Amino acid sequence: MIFNFEQVHNYYERLVFEDAARMSVDYPDFTSDMLGDVACVALNRLPARYVRHDVDMMFYLTEHERHAIETSMAEALKFAFAFVAERMAKRDALA
Repeated sequence: MIFNFEQVHNYYERLVFEDAARMSVDYPDFTSDMLGDVACVALNRLPARYVRHDVDMMFYLTEHERHAIETSMAEALKFAFAFVAERMAKRDALA
């Protein structure tokens, strides 16, 4: 039997990547490496929601669940940008 798991992914990944890129205009001093760190921090604060197709998940969500996802993503990204900025400031102060 052949197994194909290539379609399986964390639902939040693409959304976090897109929002981090969109929000990056407010953080012009952030490098691409720092944005990668932001994405990791944000994703680690969100629950893992593995799906094969994003549309399948969206179809089964209620409006309340969609709003909760948007709110939790916004909070996770806000925290992540602040966390990475604080860590970089501390690192720069020690250098």
